[in-house]
Amino acid sequence: MRRPKDNGSLRSTWCARLATAAFAVALGAGSAGSLGCAGANAEDPQSVLRAYARALEDGKSDDAYRLLSDDARRGVSLEAFRRMVKDNPDEVKEIGRALARPTTPPLVTATVTGASGEQLVLVLENGKWKLDPASLDFYAQDTPKHVVMGFVRALERRRFDVILRYIPDSHKEGLDEARLRAAWEGPDKEEMQHVLTALKQALPTSTIEETGDRATLGYGAGTLQLVRERGLWKIEDFD
Repeated sequence: MRRPKDNGSLRSTWCARLATAAFAVALGAGSAGSLGCAGANAEDPQSVLRAYARALEDGKSDDAYRLLSDDARRGVSLEAFRRMVKDNPDEVKEIGRALARPTTPPLVTATVTGASGEQLVLVLENGKWKLDPASLDFYAQDTPKHVVMGFVRALERRRFDVILRYIPDSHKEGLDEARLRAAWEGPDKEEMQHVLTALKQALPTSTIEETGDRATLGYGAGTLQLVRERGLWKIEDFD
């Protein structure tokens, strides 16, 4: 049986949720404008963040709650949020003061997912949306999903030099581009084509389970296992 948390742990948990909720504040004019204290430019992230910080410092839990996004409100009820503010007044004021003095300007981004699961990141600069440079890295290894997307792209384009990057060092012995090409175009071709098709079908709606330096993706009747090696994600095995 799981042991109950002590009061100190509970307090830390509540305060952490208060702090992280600040980064899920609603940016729409309706949410910020309803307070009458977010300033003329309610869609400015800094204005909304300052309004949230002031509400916390003043103990106005309902005002702060109205600035949370729909997703944030689904994760914590108004009653629970009120209790967080009421039970931890000193910590709440401290969080409010810290949020009122951000050390970096806010960066507004958007992620667009294509039909094949490919993701493009856009950044709002001077009122205009522009593509983030990370969107140009077709074979990124920073996340498990990017690796799977890159692996699919590399297989489709017969980029066996890229596929080598996705193989962990412990599995690379005796492998090179020629051997990979021979496997793809030889006896394993049909099997790899099935894998490729299943991965492409799974990517748009897939959920990758990530635990520490390991991750898994279910596709078709199999499971793709990934491992993080020196900061880069790689494909360890197909089940």
